[in-house]
Amino acid sequence: MATSTASSPRATSSGGSSAPRDGIRQIAVLVSSILAIVGAFIGSGVIIGTPIQEAAGGYLDADSTLIAPGTGAFRIWSVIYTGMLAYAIWQALPGQRHDDRQRAIGWWALASLVLNAVWIASVQLDLLFLSLPIIVALLAVLCRIFVLLRRSTPKNRIEAVVVDGAIGLYLGWVIIATAANTTAVLVAAGFEGFGLAPEIWAAIVLAAAAIVGVALALWGQGRIAPALSLSWGISWVAVARITDEPYSPTTGYVAIAAAAVVLAATAFARVRAIRDGQRSRA
Repeated sequence: MATSTASSPRATSSGGSSAPRDGIRQIAVLVSSILAIVGAFIGSGVIIGTPIQEAAGGYLDADSTLIAPGTGAFRIWSVIYTGMLAYAIWQALPGQRHDDRQRAIGWWALASLVLNAVWIASVQLDLLFLSLPIIVALLAVLCRIFVLLRRSTPKNRIEAVVVDGAIGLYLGWVIIATAANTTAVLVAAGFEGFGLAPEIWAAIVLAAAAIVGVALALWGQGRIAPALSLSWGISWVAVARITDEPYSPTTGYVAIAAAAVVLAATAFARVRAIRDGQRSRA
């Protein structure tokens, strides 16, 4: 959500040859985002069908593995979907039609929403093992969008919130969701950890998620949204392990430390980016 100094200037062009494609992109992103969000809402089991936590043999439930976030963590999806809908509407405005930043990320954003819907479908069809490459592909797409956004600066606060903020929240959550999905697949496959205690593997996975969060914070100059959603997810892992089954205070404390590290690294990178920006203007 930051409006930090970018590595390249913001550009907007209005070449006639690309105008029809721009309009098609805007409509496709808007329509597809609405359909994907509606489909995800229905497929999540909120109204009909099986809730995600109970699908795929229950391996994605809050008490299935040590890395599974508590049930309350999934409330963030309402925020993410609201943000992505706001982005879809905003990018469809006439003023954004020829914006190079929106051209760069439009089709990638659409792909992320489609992949999310496909992931939900795979889980509802009890295809847990298929869900893993799908969510990994989703994570890769969101990382690509983050890279593209990092190359330029939002032109105003609105864009910073509805574009960088929405994508950032989406990315941060999918990082911890990928970790939980991977763990669920390994447990379902009967993985026994090569003799290491489950708490050790949980600590390794949480450390990996924290390292990714720190890397995003430092490279992204302290962008807040990814850190917030990632820390939210990790914190709910702590809540689940300290208050629910499988009970593992050790894992809970490691999760608390991991979330704190991500937030601290983000704050550090944010302050450093502001300080460097002030120096560059001096």
